[in-house]
Amino acid sequence: MGLMSFLKDAGEKLFGKGQAKATQDAAAAAPTPENIAALSKAAGEAIIDYVRAQGLPTDSLSVSFDAATSTVTADGMMPDQATKERVLLCCGNVAGVAAVNDMLTVSSPEPEAQWHTVVSGDNLSKIAKKFYGDPNKYPVIFEANKPMLSHPDKIYPGQMLRIPPL
Repeated sequence: MGLMSFLKDAGEKLFGKGQAKATQDAAAAAPTPENIAALSKAAGEAIIDYVRAQGLPTDSLSVSFDAATSTVTADGMMPDQATKERVLLCCGNVAGVAAVNDMLTVSSPEPEAQWHTVVSGDNLSKIAKKFYGDPNKYPVIFEANKPMLSHPDKIYPGQMLRIPPL
């Protein structure tokens, strides 16, 4: 548990479409407390929809967004550590999110993964060499970040990846 930092301008662009976009436009035009609260609520709903679209469990997941601080709070029970970490990545790798407050618990505790923020020039082989000493272990990192990663070559600067223990 704790606060994880993310690059606010990197990630999935969830807030630029649908209800989240309409609410964002209204809050920008008239930044009243009501509009800011509506923006926070719409953003939280967009994030939980994104988590669900990634095939991750959302039954006991609660996600809220604080527009003033660009912070997501994720709360609930996850079945295992890997699922918890994937949910946190989904919440944080969203454009407009600067931090994720991790309030998630797991029913089957396991060792935690390490984290890596992608920089320009990174690829999964290079990251695998850094963490595992072997660039051929990149599939471990790729599998650990599915379904957020659709292909090993599709990573971007600012994206945070989970690096599981071998």
